Amino acid sequence: MFVLTVDQRGSRRDVDRVAPLLAELGTRDLVRPFQRTAGDEIQAVVDDPATVVDLALDLVGREHWSIGIGVGPVEEPLPAETRAGRGPAFESARAAVDRAKTAPGRVAVDGPDPDSAADADTALTLVAVLVARRTEEGCEAVEQMRHGATQTDAARALGISKQAVSQRLSTAGWHVETAGRRLAERLLRKADS
Repeated sequence: MFVLTVDQRGSRRDVDRVAPLLAELGTRDLVRPFQRTAGDEIQAVVDDPATVVDLALDLVGREHWSIGIGVGPVEEPLPAETRAGRGPAFESARAAVDRAKTAPGRVAVDGPDPDSAADADTALTLVAVLVARRTEEGCEAVEQMRHGATQTDAARALGISKQAVSQRLSTAGWHVETAGRRLAERLLRKADS
């Protein structure tokens, strides 16, 4: 099981971004939905490593969040309220979010097997750094591809040439991200086994 603990960066000097984020993430299919656990922190329980990677990288792209991913068991049955959950994955998520606050990609993984967690952490950090460094134009092109568009469709939607889309995707590291996501998913699955 995976627990995501997400903390708003610089919340004392910024607006409260938690409520709008909860509204946006409310439609995700999760074991327990994101819920505010403290002033500027939210938490969710997830059972699918692909969903964990999607959520983590989505949050990295938003630039205002530190993301801790805890791997391991949770006390069952899980309570209806996410914030009432307990168990090693919750404890690991707490340690991970504290590390994420100073980590290069603002994401960290922690779990009962330190080596497996460190491997997943490294893979996810590499992809997170790639995503965080993207230009707005690169983000637009990647978003088109993520929604199943062809490069021709993306070019039409963005009002640019197919060659320009190809260049944006290359500069944005789209193909590297795709492979990195798969690697992070596999390593998270391994860390949870």
